[in-house]
Amino acid sequence: MTPPLPVTLFLCGDVMTGRGIDQILPHPGQPQLTESVARSALDYVRLAERASGPIPRPADFSYIWGDALSELQHRRPDARLINLETALTTSDRPWPGKAVHYRMHPANAACLAAAGIDCCALANNHLLDWGTLGLTETLDTLHHAGIHGAGAGRNGAAARAPAILELPGKGRLLVYSWATADSGVPPQWAAGPGQPGINWLPELSPAALEQVAQGVLKDKHPGDLVVVSLHWGSNWDFTISREARDFAHGLVDLAGVDLVHGHSSHHIKAIEVYRDRPILYGCGDFLNDYEGIRGYDAFGSGFSFMYFPVLGGGSGALQSFTLVPTEIRGLQVRHAGLAGTDWLFNTLARESRPFGTRVLRESGGQFRLQWDGEPHA
Repeated sequence: MTPPLPVTLFLCGDVMTGRGIDQILPHPGQPQLTESVARSALDYVRLAERASGPIPRPADFSYIWGDALSELQHRRPDARLINLETALTTSDRPWPGKAVHYRMHPANAACLAAAGIDCCALANNHLLDWGTLGLTETLDTLHHAGIHGAGAGRNGAAARAPAILELPGKGRLLVYSWATADSGVPPQWAAGPGQPGINWLPELSPAALEQVAQGVLKDKHPGDLVVVSLHWGSNWDFTISREARDFAHGLVDLAGVDLVHGHSSHHIKAIEVYRDRPILYGCGDFLNDYEGIRGYDAFGSGFSFMYFPVLGGGSGALQSFTLVPTEIRGLQVRHAGLAGTDWLFNTLARESRPFGTRVLRESGGQFRLQWDGEPHA
């Protein structure tokens, strides 16, 4: 019998297409903001232009992905997964008391299709920035665009349900999305019976793990691959808590999860390979409009990766893992320059070493992971 074919995934960290990025796309929404430091989303465009030069307006839908498009074309992953940290809505009723609100005009959702995005993790601390109206409009917009969403819904059961991606000739990929309280998600955002919201985890406890595992095992069929996308932890901190590590290990041990996709920290964090399953503790910000804002240089703000793990078909075991260094420049994803590539290499190597993961440079500026127990040809 022919062994199942391997599955290549593309993952990245937070993708924020609102505010300044929305303003350069063909259908910008209203630019007014309620922030203490900026009253117009156009202020963020001006900051980026001050840092990187003129930005086309309107830019076409593919512009924001920049060099990522050629990488995706070259590698042809079987599924493309992002954490979408923006409501797709025209709602003008921001969540009260929240300092920052992200939204993109629904007509600009074509930018997601321009990169061939298959699935958006939605459980994060910005999806309900514009209330339940903004959430339901986001769900409708993604549905009409043919893009799966995970981690949010019109009730608790819908928010908990996985996105199920059929991979032709390679079986199914199940994607779950959760957000934790410590990532800045108000408890009022939790979906419930008859209550729209997100898939919310109040804590990374054994009881919460058991509940998550029961849900995954109920949905998973033999041969399915499972990704759990987690918006967790505070910003600007490389530390991996004991609770986070135990929870990630438990997802593998108890729920049979094949990859843990962590994000929220605004910068990359360690990668661990546990029982041949990759755990990405923090994927960084892949796309946002923070360009030109200083103060977090020590955390490599604006530097990130395109993550390309290859999982064994049927088994889910990690076969290989390539990382392509990126940076945000001109409000688009670009290949990282020399300084950014060096920072990413040194940081990922330093943070991953305690987890038994090593980083190798390869030709073309990409990196490759080595880990304890890595299969060899």
